[in-house]
Amino acid sequence: MIMHREHTKTVRIGDKVIGGGNPILIQSMTNTKTEDVEATVDQILRLERAGCEIIRCTVPTIEAAEAIGKIKEQIHIPLVADIHFDYKMAIAAMENGADKIRINPGNIGGRDKVEAVVSVAKERNIPIRVGVNSGSLEKELVEKYHGVTAEGIVESALDKVRMIEESGYDNMVISIKSSDVLMCVRAHELLAEKTNYPLHVGITESGTVLSGNIKSAVGLGLILHQGIGDTIRVSLTGDPVEEIKSAKLILRTLGLRKGGVEVVSCPTCGRTRIDLIGLANQVEQMVADIPLDIKVAVMGCAVNGPGEAKEADIGIAGGLGEGLLFRHGEIVRKVPEDQLLAALKEELEGWQKNVGSAVTI
Repeated sequence: MIMHREHTKTVRIGDKVIGGGNPILIQSMTNTKTEDVEATVDQILRLERAGCEIIRCTVPTIEAAEAIGKIKEQIHIPLVADIHFDYKMAIAAMENGADKIRINPGNIGGRDKVEAVVSVAKERNIPIRVGVNSGSLEKELVEKYHGVTAEGIVESALDKVRMIEESGYDNMVISIKSSDVLMCVRAHELLAEKTNYPLHVGITESGTVLSGNIKSAVGLGLILHQGIGDTIRVSLTGDPVEEIKSAKLILRTLGLRKGGVEVVSCPTCGRTRIDLIGLANQVEQMVADIPLDIKVAVMGCAVNGPGEAKEADIGIAGGLGEGLLFRHGEIVRKVPEDQLLAALKEELEGWQKNVGSAVTI
């Protein structure tokens, strides 16, 4: 039986809580040198504005560990230290204020090193994210399962979890990732049958903004729709702000998050008489920071547009030289084609005012 997110163990990360039915939180990771405090803080603040709720920074050096404290002083979301190979970096990161650490207990130097890390985590009540990737699966598990498989990934993760539990600690989050989307989905299904720890979900090495978004939408969609997953990251090769935009849209599409303007637009056809692609992109940029939970339609046909988009709260449709502003499929007024964007902006401002004064349109 799959452990639904409503019933997973709760874990506190800084001032955030995941698991136990709490909202699914959006994570990202900086791609700056952590030692460069100014650049790292600047990037995190951009991510915060985009909607990032937990941020991870790599800690490969003692200078990076020491930078954690300076970074934390200037940001407003929990900070996770990403550790590879050197257990001393995990300890140093926690001593400098990391809200959580991400480790693979299998590659930081043996059981005694794991116990040293756990000891500090226990003293400070800092959660540990146990991370296992398909690319680092142990040789014996590859041989046991005749290749890299979902079953092997899950066994590896649970072995690492058990190692920490045997050290007397259970304040954990688990992440198991693969660039193979269907393998990743299957692994999460298996893992959710075997543990109640909260799960951090993502498709690793998913690719560029285009391919990475498609892989992540498919993989995360299949996993999250089953009730699996307490926090997510969309991993993209590009500006990490794009990860946040994509994660928010995936959650909204699955009905797992409210808030923010959803823009829908038609795919264009021979009836289109305006630059619909350019207009739709302008609308998306314009509504990005508007705190309304509504659907806005951008349609290319003034004849059929309002009817096709009647489920939208507000919409615009272009014609030859003029366009329409409509609400729930009902035409409000005609406007010149070059004033469609301005008319929509004015309408949205009216909605914001009315929402602020508790008046329903």
